[in-house]
Amino acid sequence: MWAGKCPHCGSWNTMVEQVVEGSPGSASSGGSSRVEAVSIADVAREEGERLSTGIGEFDRVLGGGAFRGSVVLIGGQPGIGKSTLMIQAAMNMAAAGMKVLYATGEESPEQVADRARRVGDPPEGLMLLPTADLSAVENRIRADNYQVVVVDSIQTLHTDMLSSTAGSVSQVRQCASSLVNLSKPLGLTVFVIGHVTKEGSLAGPKVLEHLVDTVVSFEGDSFHQFRLLRAVKNRFGSTSELGVFEMKQEGLREVVDASGYFLQRDGGLGAGSAVAAIMEGTRPFLVEIQALTSTTHYGFPQRRATGFDSGRLAMLLAVLERRCGIEMGNQDVYVNVAGGFTISDPGADLAVCLAVASSRLERPLKKNTALSGEVGLGGEIRPVAGMDRRLAESGNLGFSNLACARDKNTGADFRYSTLSAAISGLLVEKGEQWLS
Repeated sequence: MWAGKCPHCGSWNTMVEQVVEGSPGSASSGGSSRVEAVSIADVAREEGERLSTGIGEFDRVLGGGAFRGSVVLIGGQPGIGKSTLMIQAAMNMAAAGMKVLYATGEESPEQVADRARRVGDPPEGLMLLPTADLSAVENRIRADNYQVVVVDSIQTLHTDMLSSTAGSVSQVRQCASSLVNLSKPLGLTVFVIGHVTKEGSLAGPKVLEHLVDTVVSFEGDSFHQFRLLRAVKNRFGSTSELGVFEMKQEGLREVVDASGYFLQRDGGLGAGSAVAAIMEGTRPFLVEIQALTSTTHYGFPQRRATGFDSGRLAMLLAVLERRCGIEMGNQDVYVNVAGGFTISDPGADLAVCLAVASSRLERPLKKNTALSGEVGLGGEIRPVAGMDRRLAESGNLGFSNLACARDKNTGADFRYSTLSAAISGLLVEKGEQWLS
């Protein structure tokens, strides 16, 4: 029966016919296979070798290196630096004595070689295979017994088993499934590069997430020199780690002191700026939150946020008006996380509120103050995890004061139970008392 539209996802021309032949022991022939249940306590712990990519930030996100026999998907927008990251990792692994194959169907051998020479000295052990044919890649892997394979990219790879064009959902899924089935028995570590379209679904990492072992998202844009590496899925490690890179002419460079790069401030902070001590996984960061308020001249005030959730910003503005008596109904509010960073930590709530209040009242914060705390609907400040590491990172960067929730286990200098108390205590005095 022909079907043009998938009844589940609604996409057209994604249905692929697959002939299933029955066997004497299959359910289709009336038989049944016998599978014994085992005690979970008797199942051996899975332990395997990890291969270092030679890039510390990359290894951190992978959980200490790539698990031998795993398939890692590197996803991100075109031109973000995925190929640069993988050519650097491939060169490092080949220099460490591993047999590495770099299969490319997007670029010519000369283009890949030029990129490799730009980022370093290509080792002899790194082999280049310019093809988009899946069978050619599989045959070369079996013939030469490689340990690591990089596929750049999965959108260009195709197999003759399907009649659809390269890059279609069926081709991407089939090629990825074949690589997964090949990697497990051979103990082969495979890195697959995948582009993300505007929809984030067609021929992108969303199609492959359930097939691979690890999904790593490479984030950033051409207007900022920083690139962020996050693990979205990781069967062999944590998904809470973050790697930070800086794009240079000679390739990607690891950023160890990420807080210093994201702040990059000269002198004190003016009105409308606050420093947030946040956590990404086990790693503390200090980022600058900038806010601008302006009297609206239209029917509806604007609320715009870059690097911060717009819905949460609207909630915090309501808390400021209702619990702290700061009128926001006639104000356009713009919030920006400096440096192109995107915040998901609720510990940034306090910094966002103080930055908005500082801009609205034209009163800067006290010098050398960082903020960390979640703000509730009642205007209360709630403690967040990892305060000891946030406090240590703040001190290392010269912020002698860390303002947070009132918690007896926190050694911070400024501790507040409510947002109104924090605003009164942290904003520099200017004229008469404004807080109702």
